Amino acid sequence: MLKQALSEAKGAFIRGNIDDAWLEAELLLRHTLNINRVQLYQRLDRRLTPNEAADFRGLVERRLSGEPTAYITEHREFYGRDFYVNPSVLIPRPETELLVEKALEYTQRYSVATIADIGTGSGAIAISLALALPWVKMYATDISAAALEVAWINCQRYGVDGRIDRLVGDMVDALPESVDLILANLPYVTPRELSRTRLADFEPRLALDGGSNGLERITQLCHQVGGRLSPGGALLLEIGQKQAQAVTSLLSGLYPAARIEVTPDLAGIDRLVSLIWPAAG
Repeated sequence: MLKQALSEAKGAFIRGNIDDAWLEAELLLRHTLNINRVQLYQRLDRRLTPNEAADFRGLVERRLSGEPTAYITEHREFYGRDFYVNPSVLIPRPETELLVEKALEYTQRYSVATIADIGTGSGAIAISLALALPWVKMYATDISAAALEVAWINCQRYGVDGRIDRLVGDMVDALPESVDLILANLPYVTPRELSRTRLADFEPRLALDGGSNGLERITQLCHQVGGRLSPGGALLLEIGQKQAQAVTSLLSGLYPAARIEVTPDLAGIDRLVSLIWPAAG
């Protein structure tokens, strides 16, 4: 029965030290049967066919090997929407939703006509903003052409493929013009931190590895951003734990006239650095 299959998978995940064991088991079983959560709990007494049972066991084994559920199912929820993901892109994290929330807050206070999402990956950030801000011109850049193919699939899914320019390039080099708002969730994990986890075994190292101190790519963007922000524009930058002081000091030194703020995530970790560029005149 489905109830027994869920229970057995949960037990295996607990023994395998996998967090949210019941949720993980549920997601994989729903994916196996191609049903939603309501349908699953309406059918808990139904028996799995031999093929379904074999397929489910295969998915459980893949998860126990360390492969993320998002890659197994090719789905990840972000900001209330479902996005296609594969190993070419970083799996969107809940804390990154703060970037979207802060960007929307900024557009309520200032006039914004153009936004650039640097290192767009799956396109989750850019698409979330394009759907909320239909009047805005969006650019989504990534150094990885394979990542932009994933973003293209998601753009088509949500009908914004004609409103988001996907550009292959390093940081802001691909942008054809200055923009009012730049957002970036760049690699900020150190090699030492990566060595303690299995993240790089499955997710693209290019999207994780921030260099020796975790700040190489962030530092690069900070140096470049002044030439790509319109007067009065802003930079919203996701950072890693204990990186706020280094990033704010860097930006203050580069742009002493700018206003710089730090915003914590729901866990109280400093997660977002904002830079407001001085207005013209």
